[in-house]
Amino acid sequence: MITACNTNIFFQEWNTPFGTPPFSKISEADYIPAVKEGIRQQKEAVEAIKACPDAPTFENTIAAYEKSGELLAKVVGVFYNISESDSSPSIQALEEEITALITPASDEIFMDPDFFARVKAVHDDMSSLDREQQMLVNKLYETFERNGVALAPEAQARFKEINASLAALQQKFGNNLLAENNAFKAATGVTVSAYPAYMTSCKDRDAREKAFRAYSSRGNNGNENDNNLLCLEILKLRTEQADLLGYPNAASFLLSNKMAGDPVAVDNFLKPIMDASMAKAREDVAAMQEIMDADIAAGLLPEGSKIEPWDWFYYAEKLRTLRFDLDESLTKPYFSADSVLKGVFAAAEKVYGIRVVPAPEVEVYNPVVKPFALYDGDNLLGIFYADYFSRESKRGGAWMNNFREQQEGVRPIIVNVCNFPPATDEVPSLLTVDEVQTAFHEFGHALHGFFSQCRYVDISGTSVKRDFVEMFSQFNENWAFQKEILSLYARDYRSGELIPSELVEKIKASLKFNQGFTTGELCAASILDLKWHMLSAEELASFTDAESIRAFEQKVCAEMGLIDEIIPRYRSTYFNHVFGGGYACGYYGYLWSEVLDLNAFERFEREGIFNQALAREFRCTFLEKGGSEEPMTLFRSFCGSEPDPGSILRSRGLI
Repeated sequence: MITACNTNIFFQEWNTPFGTPPFSKISEADYIPAVKEGIRQQKEAVEAIKACPDAPTFENTIAAYEKSGELLAKVVGVFYNISESDSSPSIQALEEEITALITPASDEIFMDPDFFARVKAVHDDMSSLDREQQMLVNKLYETFERNGVALAPEAQARFKEINASLAALQQKFGNNLLAENNAFKAATGVTVSAYPAYMTSCKDRDAREKAFRAYSSRGNNGNENDNNLLCLEILKLRTEQADLLGYPNAASFLLSNKMAGDPVAVDNFLKPIMDASMAKAREDVAAMQEIMDADIAAGLLPEGSKIEPWDWFYYAEKLRTLRFDLDESLTKPYFSADSVLKGVFAAAEKVYGIRVVPAPEVEVYNPVVKPFALYDGDNLLGIFYADYFSRESKRGGAWMNNFREQQEGVRPIIVNVCNFPPATDEVPSLLTVDEVQTAFHEFGHALHGFFSQCRYVDISGTSVKRDFVEMFSQFNENWAFQKEILSLYARDYRSGELIPSELVEKIKASLKFNQGFTTGELCAASILDLKWHMLSAEELASFTDAESIRAFEQKVCAEMGLIDEIIPRYRSTYFNHVFGGGYACGYYGYLWSEVLDLNAFERFEREGIFNQALAREFRCTFLEKGGSEEPMTLFRSFCGSEPDPGSILRSRGLI
């Protein structure tokens, strides 16, 4: 161990700017020894807590546990970010091994009755604790309960087996999907992230159909990357776990600690959104069919052609051009990725009064990643990495994550990962309107992390309820197309010309366009997620093969009223949020959080979009608090009322 400590970079203090990871000095061989030592140190610390002769207190039990995993957090904070954004076969193999180490180590802690007894003693009398401390104790206590600490030994042993299996299966799901995404690109020449833009511009209907079928069948091809049976096994294990804890299905368990609380609340929330979306979508299908009929009359398509799922992006763009005299070829030159990043920062600076400056002294893990430092006056808020462009080593989608979490005396290191199209020899990376919103969205998550002023890491930053966390990312999207912000970043990459005001108005007018499709596919995926997890163990037992999974999807889509021309944003076999990530029975949270965001933004619309005093109140009420208070308490404090669910229908132009 002495030799390892001398050579393993994770056992050393990082003498780097701002304590950022020295990526070039990290060897893949460092990860496993560092994880093992981190687990050992945490176990030793927990044993010391249990052996403490003094009566349990917040400091000698809860706060002591908070400090127990520093080395482990240091290692996994680097490793899991790299495994998602810059993976390789060797990294994937390490991920399997590391996950197999971490999962049982966590179970050992959260199924330890002696440790739980001390936590419970603190939990049972919190009268002397401040609110942040109470919330931390509640969260730790709940973690023990939800991990089966009260189960009989035999049931607890099974719970551990399930945790280990789920960790491995979810990781396998994600790795399979990465392989399928790369196979999709090889087959079509199109990256998954560029699929909407390709389908919008591709005039060849046969090519569109080929791309659609390849895209919508990822993980569903009967090959070594097929995810059907993985989905089924994951669902069965989640349901068995819920049953062990006394819940009728996985949805009831997974939602019991969310804002929504139970499946009925989520179902009732989603139904009117789905109904309104499909009503609007049917209107759009009729309008698009008229345009297709003109193509038929012109001899471009055979008689009897009807709008199919592979036609939607293409004809929706034609309809948008017709209604708003606007298409992506007009807007994209003003939204180069570099300019949009400048706009993301400019909005944060104008709204919150902070500074974002390049940090070239900070080492990055991939040459395309750009590092920055954020300041509030002279105070460092944290370090930010912008990893914007797609590559084969990166999983699809966009997300924010931490290399280092905020806590008392420690500022965070945060990354935004996106899959924007890389620059070519001819043009820079140019973004669609949707991609511009994505950049603002992910930086909203980052601001939640940077502004955090919590003392304790387990409730800092974005460590909040899953159906609350998206409120702040979606809130930040509100600034993307404000005239004052656009004037700071939206310039034609060729001429430097500022985006014309008439084009800005067209963009704003078009934001409510195609919401039958956009909201409908999102809502459909949310309902599919919910309905899978509402199945009982007995119902799941009837699913035996890929065909039964496809049949269930079709049944759910029919029952929710999804029209034939639209499919869910994610079908089961490529629904990584749910089967590979942390949004199990929580995908509805995007729509739920949007209601909160819209209600909060109404105050800015009344009191001033760039009212810095109001922005300061928003920051202090929400962004600094992390998980140190209940979400609805914070919401009522800022908005002065209960959320209005109808706001989402009005905002999206669905009523």
